[in-house]
Amino acid sequence: MQIRNIAIIAHVDHGKTTLVDKMLVAGKLFGEHSTPGELIMDSNDLERERGITILAKNAAFWYKGVKINVIDTPGHSDFGGEVERVLNMADGVLLLVDAFEGPMPQTRFVLQKALELGLKPIVVINKVDKENCTPEIVQDAIFDLMYNIGATEDQLNFPTLFGSAKQGWMNHSWKNPTDNITPLLDSILEFIPAPKTEAGTLQMLITSLDYSSYIGRIAIGRLHRGSIKAGQQVALIKRDGTVLRQSIRGLYLFEGLTKVKVDEVLAGDICAVQGIEDFEIGETIADAENPEALPTIAIDEPTMSMLFTINNSPFYGQEGKFVTSRHIKDRLDKELEKNLALRVEETESTDAWRVFGRGVLHLSILIETMRREGYEMQIGQPQVILKRIDGKIHEPVEELNIDVPEIYSGTAIDMVTRRKGVMNAMDPKGDRVILRFEIPSRGIIGLRGNLLTATAGEAIVTHRFIEFQPYKGELPKRQNGSLIALETGKAIPYSLYNLQDRGQFFVDANQDIYEGQLVGENNRPGDITVNVTRTKKLSNMRSSGADEKVKLTPPLKFSLEEALEYIMEDEYVEVTPKSIRLRKTRLKGHERKKAAKQVIEVA
Repeated sequence: MQIRNIAIIAHVDHGKTTLVDKMLVAGKLFGEHSTPGELIMDSNDLERERGITILAKNAAFWYKGVKINVIDTPGHSDFGGEVERVLNMADGVLLLVDAFEGPMPQTRFVLQKALELGLKPIVVINKVDKENCTPEIVQDAIFDLMYNIGATEDQLNFPTLFGSAKQGWMNHSWKNPTDNITPLLDSILEFIPAPKTEAGTLQMLITSLDYSSYIGRIAIGRLHRGSIKAGQQVALIKRDGTVLRQSIRGLYLFEGLTKVKVDEVLAGDICAVQGIEDFEIGETIADAENPEALPTIAIDEPTMSMLFTINNSPFYGQEGKFVTSRHIKDRLDKELEKNLALRVEETESTDAWRVFGRGVLHLSILIETMRREGYEMQIGQPQVILKRIDGKIHEPVEELNIDVPEIYSGTAIDMVTRRKGVMNAMDPKGDRVILRFEIPSRGIIGLRGNLLTATAGEAIVTHRFIEFQPYKGELPKRQNGSLIALETGKAIPYSLYNLQDRGQFFVDANQDIYEGQLVGENNRPGDITVNVTRTKKLSNMRSSGADEKVKLTPPLKFSLEEALEYIMEDEYVEVTPKSIRLRKTRLKGHERKKAAKQVIEVA
């Protein structure tokens, strides 16, 4: 049986998932099941809402008698743990690039990983039907990018296809639209090598996992050597070298987006294995009599941490099903099994854990997933991870790209340089400009929201981790203080109206609030406590116009990422299935004063 294993690399929203769907349809597997515009691959609710791929998925179809295994990779560097795993299963990659935007920072991150593994690329320049697109310039930019990140001569000799995944066509020239994507499928068969297999006993690296409520955990990976059969006795080689005897209870191959049960799988194919107990991603399934381990997967280190703790606010348990420390701990342990870039450390408190990840987006996706599953918790301010190297403190530094209209470029440069950013390049692109910086990860926290405000929502911000560099010094913090609720109750419109000159509110009129909750942002530095639950005093006198309806400024509403980036060290984001609230870690005013006094005494 002939096989091709390909991974698809693309920046967020460049059309990767749409293209995979078209390939599956072209493979005659999904013609009767697909509906126009339905994204088969992005099955996760969060993925559909955000238009990004978070979890790598497997699919397969047949073309001209060859089985093509397709792996959809995440496009964001925060999901580098996912990226690294799936590239281990591929022999080649489709690099999908927008014909207008060209190669983007996140594309670079995943492409570099693929080239380091020696994978052969095919370039697909998508969305050539866009106005003002420049396919030839984009093709040159891709060549320059590959050259700069160390592609070999063979990798630089890549074929290029042009087309529109949405319109369902691909060709070797963008000026000659067709009515199908067969030129792309033919190129996969021609340029992507068949899997290399060695003679010898069974070896399979577990690179992903699935879970079924009926049969439990399922190990997914590519068979590097030998064959594997249902019922076979095998050895599981752990990361520490320990060897455990196991038995294969079920074997599955991918057909379309489903798994089909089979009796035997041969080297080179991607399969799912049922019956392996107590395994982790990166471990090897090997021959029971002659166990030989494959190299484990090396994953980029976490760059950021957040404190996860149980919800102890006055509204605890009103909206969530899973609220205890045991619930949260079990859920984090379950996430560790498949989320390779994640780390969890115990704290002195039994009700709190420090969770390490690849960035605010990486951790906020976990938090959002948990709240949708019915969990309640509180999250502390994101903290970057500092390291001591050669006796000096080092911090993570990232490459930051900001795409803004030219008139806002000065504002963007000023905002980034205040956060210790250093500008490396400035590339004009029509009436817009792309600014490239190196900036500490600390400087990116909260930057996106401020940039969007300063540029009337026009800024496009992307970033990727580069390396640890010597600590850059203190950064400016949020200037404005918080408006803190004095009492528990409902936010009365009369009170909100009278306090509008104090700052911007975060809560709606008649919304339930509690003492210590952040109800708004102060116009000035420093926190102040406000009573938004005070009702209007009634009297038997009426004055003309006194009872007219009050006009309130609409409150500022935060997304989860925005809330996490907004809070200060002494604040939490309270997350429940229905609400995102901001609060002080100490709800009582006298407790906050006592804590502030202790800080002054220590200083």
